[in-house]
Amino acid sequence: MNPLRFHAFLVISMYVPCSLAIADDVPISYHRDVLPIFRTNCIVCHKPGKARGGLDLTTHAALLKGGDAGLAVKAGDIQGSRLIQTICGEEPEMPKDSEPLMQKEIAILSRWIAQGALRDEPVETLARRPAEPPTYHALPSVHALSFSPDGTLLAIVGRHEILLHQSDGSGIVARLAGDSPRLESIAFSRDGSLLVASGGSVSEFGEIQIWDTATRQLQRSIKASSDAFYGVSISPDNRQVAVGCADKLVRVFSVADGSEAMRSDNHLDWVFGSAFTNDGLRLATVSRDKAAKLIDIVTGHLIDDINQTRDALICLARHPIDDLIATGGTEGKIRLFRMQPRGGRLAEGDNKEESFVREFEHMGSPIQAIAFGPDGSTIACGTLSGQLRLFKTENGQRLSQIKGSRGPIFALSFTPDGKQIASGGYDGRIRFYNPTSGEVVKEFDSVPIDPEKVVKKESTNN
Repeated sequence: MNPLRFHAFLVISMYVPCSLAIADDVPISYHRDVLPIFRTNCIVCHKPGKARGGLDLTTHAALLKGGDAGLAVKAGDIQGSRLIQTICGEEPEMPKDSEPLMQKEIAILSRWIAQGALRDEPVETLARRPAEPPTYHALPSVHALSFSPDGTLLAIVGRHEILLHQSDGSGIVARLAGDSPRLESIAFSRDGSLLVASGGSVSEFGEIQIWDTATRQLQRSIKASSDAFYGVSISPDNRQVAVGCADKLVRVFSVADGSEAMRSDNHLDWVFGSAFTNDGLRLATVSRDKAAKLIDIVTGHLIDDINQTRDALICLARHPIDDLIATGGTEGKIRLFRMQPRGGRLAEGDNKEESFVREFEHMGSPIQAIAFGPDGSTIACGTLSGQLRLFKTENGQRLSQIKGSRGPIFALSFTPDGKQIASGGYDGRIRFYNPTSGEVVKEFDSVPIDPEKVVKKESTNN
């Protein structure tokens, strides 16, 4: 055996049983072998926003940086690595208040350090992109849609794809296939040059897709987490994208290289919506934990609670001009808030809502989608019962009430001129309405399908 490898074998043997003290002939992968151990046992206490002892174990760079007690890992030096010291012994110091690591896990970490504590390339999720456009025998539910700022396109999510329709609903002009079997949200950048979508595969990966609108080419696919992404938004300068996640985290990524720029753990449940402030420095988010939060993008730290918690929040819409957000959820009311710090977090029992602007009438059903008109003077919401109502933003006055959808409405978008609003939902049909009269202007299928093979969905309305 190589003398250096034999030395590593002896050192590892000091910390783990001989049956597990395997010589380092086989390279240990940081992404495949080491990171899963941290995720299972350590990251709950050692992550951005909650880095116990100043130690963040979510990335290779943060691990090597160390914490308040100094370096956690010294490459090639098992005995001198505090990480190994804290997880070994009869009563290991770490993980805190939890079961000790298995000897096999300690052996993997020790061998990895002995081999130089190197970072390898991430393990890529297998591509799921279909070679040919999907064939539909039934209309899928529409979870997201959006008009382009120039008014030429309507982007609608399907299965494994985004369908670009003519904005008047007269036909499909392009089909953008991607890895995610299901996309949950979609948005154009303010200048219309980019189209971003988020989704993923449940219990496998979350994905952000960034498309060049002009060339209709996938500019970047960003995969992270082990579950789906929701509520995608893009910064005003097109440099960052944000998503809420089923793993309760909020993430911000660089558009240029896909690197993770921020991760925040301030929510306690799935995060369904995100919105950048006009200056791009803060992010508003909503979650099933009932909370709306204002987060600093540079640090990932919580700046402020936006709302007084009531019921689970499902959706968020950002005012097109002002730093305002509208929230909706299981309570069935739209609430309008300013995206600005109030100067202090809400204490338990404190009913102040200094960010609060107004609330709108009760819908009698959970709100699934919210959209502002192009100038922000109008706001619309769609519900689980299939209702669509429009209001004046400035005073909450109802402008119209529409009842025409078969089942829940999941997505809304105004045309750039504000003369029509599109809805999509459970039944897979797209409907254009006159926002003033409530009249149906046009109705069509969200995806191409042979009418003779359509499998009709039963209405979920009572």
